[in-house]
Amino acid sequence: MERSLRAARVATYVYFVLCGTLMGAWVVHIPAVEERVGISHATLGGLLVLLGLGAFAGMQMAGPLTDRLGSRVVVPAGGTLCGATLVLPGLAHDPWTLAGALFVFGFCNGCLDVSMNAHAVHVEKAYGRPVMSGFHATFSVGGVLASLVAAGAASAGLDLVASMAATGAVGIVIALASASALLPADPAGTGAHSADEAEASPVGARHSTGGRVWLLAGLALMVMLCEGAANDWSALHLKDVLGAPAGTAAFAYGTFAAAMTIGRLVTDRLVARFGSTAILRHGSAMAAVGITLVALGPWMWAAFAGWALFGLGLSGCVPQLFSAAGHADPAAAGANVSRVAGLGYVGMLAGPAVIGWLTHLVALNQAFVLLTLLCVTTAVAAGVLRTGRERTRRSETVRIGH
Repeated sequence: MERSLRAARVATYVYFVLCGTLMGAWVVHIPAVEERVGISHATLGGLLVLLGLGAFAGMQMAGPLTDRLGSRVVVPAGGTLCGATLVLPGLAHDPWTLAGALFVFGFCNGCLDVSMNAHAVHVEKAYGRPVMSGFHATFSVGGVLASLVAAGAASAGLDLVASMAATGAVGIVIALASASALLPADPAGTGAHSADEAEASPVGARHSTGGRVWLLAGLALMVMLCEGAANDWSALHLKDVLGAPAGTAAFAYGTFAAAMTIGRLVTDRLVARFGSTAILRHGSAMAAVGITLVALGPWMWAAFAGWALFGLGLSGCVPQLFSAAGHADPAAAGANVSRVAGLGYVGMLAGPAVIGWLTHLVALNQAFVLLTLLCVTTAVAAGVLRTGRERTRRSETVRIGH
């Protein structure tokens, strides 16, 4: 059992890297696709909404399917479909075909995203200790890998379609080859039940769980809205507000992304020691300090320090929310993760737009105060993560300390 569980964990890492690589492969080819189709930045921005809508629809469908059919079926199917549809935006020849291609690719990516997160919850449950943040760290590795693959394809003289098709084909092979290592079903039945399940009352338990999951989804929306805003506005902040050269400004997002990745690599150990509530509360509080430093600091070094704190603080928040949703009801882990991930994805898409709208009223750095408020709200509401399992761990830690 230990060997199969280790293999399932490795396979989950593979699927997270695969998802990040396939999405990254689309992102790095956006300029080439835009030029091929002959559209403006504004038109592309509108079409990207369809990518998000497709992902949201895929998430809502894949969650219940994962609960019904199992991760071993849905995860490789999502990976295969995502790899197969990656080439579609490259084949588009006008805005209409690109719109359809982005919706389909987004749908398949959403299926993979939710199903692999639901499986990650099952793996974490079987391990009996936090491992979710490590999975999310490898998603970021996939984006870096996509950049390297795209650079290699360009050096080899591959055109847009050939590059995307080759990446997708390799993705299909990896998705199918890794399927057998996945857990066949929720391991809740094979291991010890959590304290949450033991203390859950059958009367009104489902209603209580549903309400808690939607609270988690609301927090995910706020946290991922902050992430989306950082993705699109960090470099522009340094360039337009602080007057940094374009090359220097680009390092703002790099600082944020690097801090996010490093934070996720160490978060699991911190969760095991201090609990997920502490990570969400102190992490979002750290993010609030970081983005406030960005908003109010007049110096470039302050901006870099702020973006680093912002990324480090946010790094562990989303994994804890996804994990809590999956553990809330083992029989509906996929559906619950799909709700949290879906609403969070809405926040990710809305973040850049919300900040952009606010810049019509105030300066860009002043608009970031909204992100401070969202982080503070998340810190205050972090207690929603504290369940029976968390309280048990906390009391044991206190006893050990004495």
